[in-house]
Amino acid sequence: MNCAQKEAIVTAPLPSSIEIVEVGPRDGLQNESTLLPTATKVELIERAIAAGARRIEAVSFVHPRLVPQMADAEAVMAAAPRRDDVSYSGLVLNRRGFDRALGTGLTEVNVVVVATDEFSERNQGVTTEEGLRTWEDIATRAHAAGVRAVATIAVAFGCPFEGPVSSDHVVELARRIAEAGPFELALADTIGAGVPTQVGELIGRIREKTGARLRCHFHNTRNTGYANAFAAAAAGVSTLDASVGGIGGCPFAPDATGNIATEDLEHLMAGMGVRTGLDLEELSRTGTWIGERLGKEVPALLGRAGPFPRQ
Repeated sequence: MNCAQKEAIVTAPLPSSIEIVEVGPRDGLQNESTLLPTATKVELIERAIAAGARRIEAVSFVHPRLVPQMADAEAVMAAAPRRDDVSYSGLVLNRRGFDRALGTGLTEVNVVVVATDEFSERNQGVTTEEGLRTWEDIATRAHAAGVRAVATIAVAFGCPFEGPVSSDHVVELARRIAEAGPFELALADTIGAGVPTQVGELIGRIREKTGARLRCHFHNTRNTGYANAFAAAAAGVSTLDASVGGIGGCPFAPDATGNIATEDLEHLMAGMGVRTGLDLEELSRTGTWIGERLGKEVPALLGRAGPFPRQ
């Protein structure tokens, strides 16, 4: 990326609004050592809705031995409030997970394709190529069932086992994924390795190659998550993931830390005049609340510092 391209990331006009998908109930809780009761998970979803969240990744349909925090996925979805203006998503890794998700009436499924073989085999027990075939199968089934199919490319900005990931490789993965007609294509910085210039370049190349609707999922492992979110918004991404309280991480990534926090991201976006439809104070209270339930201080800073300026 040359200097002019880097400058374009900083000076590009921001969108007037951006959608934030609340992933705390799924990606937030899946890496926490405390196993919360179903009722608490449902209350987290209810609080997210009260704070303005309208797309929520609520559960994952994975083997409970591997991710015990998600063992009650069906029970959570049975108790979650159903509203016409709220859509729920569930993470699925294979056909069995998809069948489970379909039985709960979810609006969309999120299928992960991992950009490196070693992480894919540790995370899902398949190679990247096998993961692509799984995505194609589930996308076909989701289209037939009237369910939105989202594809996420995990470790798109770096892998804990194989190191840097070639942008050419990620662009080619995106091209192949796009052939199956995803509702949305998400780029995940699973271990928080990316930087803003990398984000802007990859988004530009994938948009040019696929024309797909793009979404980004950032972790703040190396304190670049919010800068990357800014870069993604400046590059024209319409949707960002965030987790209330900044909780979570990937249970299969060594030393993984939390997602970018929904309340801190909302403070950033609101300060730049980008609307999200979220209530900052309600988010902040919810971040503190979930930290109390988990018995820890959450990574989010708004709950400690408070909004500025204060009302």
